[in-house]
Amino acid sequence: MTETHNVGHTTSNSISAPFVELNQSLASRAADIASFVDQLMRFIRFFMEKGGTAKEAEEEIEVAIYEALVNAVIHGNHENREKQVHVACRCSMDGEVLISVRDEGEGFDNRVVPDPTEARRLLLTHGRGLHLMKALMDEVSFEESGTVVRMRKRMKPLDRNKTRR
Repeated sequence: MTETHNVGHTTSNSISAPFVELNQSLASRAADIASFVDQLMRFIRFFMEKGGTAKEAEEEIEVAIYEALVNAVIHGNHENREKQVHVACRCSMDGEVLISVRDEGEGFDNRVVPDPTEARRLLLTHGRGLHLMKALMDEVSFEESGTVVRMRKRMKPLDRNKTRR
């Protein structure tokens, strides 16, 4: 795995927010995905804890990242160990998380992927990854013929006024 940490400012709606970015590569082995996601989530939590974000948002990001990596490793790179999956994760201090996952495969057209919520697909054990990513993240886009997925999540501040049970 290679790592690069960038620190800078991003401009969104004419407001500049400081950010930290982590770039990593993962060999296309399904067995390595869970530990990679754990490491990436430690990075996200480290920077997002300062904003007091809700745990629910972190869990949604974690599931979306896992699904994007599974798709890249298994469907994009066909678990070819000579191919890499490249991940960029940017955490802005204003609570925004941007994730980009790029595989070295041939791509796909996300518009032709069947809807897993259709009655005849409800009992299938596969085909829900894209649906989950879109449901859990604020924005999901597929670029470069489907070899790149970009996801955005605005972390909601933790409501400290709620009572804990």
